Amino acid sequence: MKKLISLVFPFFLSLAGYSQEIANPAPEGFDVVRSDILHGNIDTITYFSETVGNNRNAVIYIPPGFSNEKKYPVLYLLHGIGGDEFEWLNGGCPQVIFDNLYVENKIEPMIVVMPNGRAMKDDRATGNVFAPEKQESFATFEKDLLNDVIPFVEKNYPVMKDREHRAIAGLSMGGGQSLNFGLGNLDKFVWVGGFSSAPNTKPPQELVPNPENAKAQLKLLWLSCGNKDGLINISNQTSDYLKENGVPHHYEIYDGNHDFEVWKTSLYKFSQLLFKFDNQ
Repeated sequence: MKKLISLVFPFFLSLAGYSQEIANPAPEGFDVVRSDILHGNIDTITYFSETVGNNRNAVIYIPPGFSNEKKYPVLYLLHGIGGDEFEWLNGGCPQVIFDNLYVENKIEPMIVVMPNGRAMKDDRATGNVFAPEKQESFATFEKDLLNDVIPFVEKNYPVMKDREHRAIAGLSMGGGQSLNFGLGNLDKFVWVGGFSSAPNTKPPQELVPNPENAKAQLKLLWLSCGNKDGLINISNQTSDYLKENGVPHHYEIYDGNHDFEVWKTSLYKFSQLLFKFDNQ
C-alpha cells in the first residue's frame, strides 16, 4: 500500500498545484439537430492499407453545399482506445456540430475524415482493448494515416494537398496520436489538437524537440481537458513545456470528466479556428 501511495501522491500533488481558469462550455443547443438548415452527408469509405495488408474503413463527413468544382481542406478526427471509426458519430455527433456551425458561418467548409486508428487486421474494438498488440496498433496507425488514408482521400475527393490545409485532432488515445503524429510531421500538418490526451502522448520534450521550428511552422496547437479528468496531468505538462519554450498554443480546461461533454465542446471550439490564417 505504501508503494501505491508513493506512486499516486505525486500525481495528485501536481494537479493540486496547477491553476487555470475554467473555460466556458459550448452554448446550449450546439449539438442539437436542426430541421431548418442544410445538412452535410456522412458516408463510409473503404481503402486498401499497404501498412496493414487489407481493406480498412473510415467515416467521412462532406459539408453542406459540397461541390466537386471546389477544393476543400481536411480534418482527420481520431477516436479513443475503446472506439473505432464510428465512435465520434455514436457519442459526439460531429456532423450536427458542424452543420450548426456552418449555418452560422462560424467555420470554414471542410471535409472531415474519421478513420479507425487501430492499424491491425482485426481492428474491431472488441476483447481487451488494452492488450499490448492493440496499443501498438495505435502507434502503427501513423504509417497507415500518412501512406494509405491521406493518399486515398486526396485521390478520390477534391481536397487541397498542402500542409496548410490539413488538420489532425482526436480524443483520449486519439488525442495522443494527434499530438504525436501532428507535431512529428509538421511537413504534413500545421493544425493540431489533443482533447484529453492519453498516456500514449509522447513527453513534451519529444513532441516538440525544436520549439523554434514548431513556432515557425504551426498555425494552431490546441490542448483541452476536463478538470476532473484523471489524465489531466498529461495536458498540464505539455502546456507547461510549451509555455516555458514560448510555443503559442490554446489550452482550455472545462468543468468535466473524461467524456464526450468535454470532447464535443473541444471540437466545437477547435473547429472554429481551423483554416483561418490569422490565428497566430
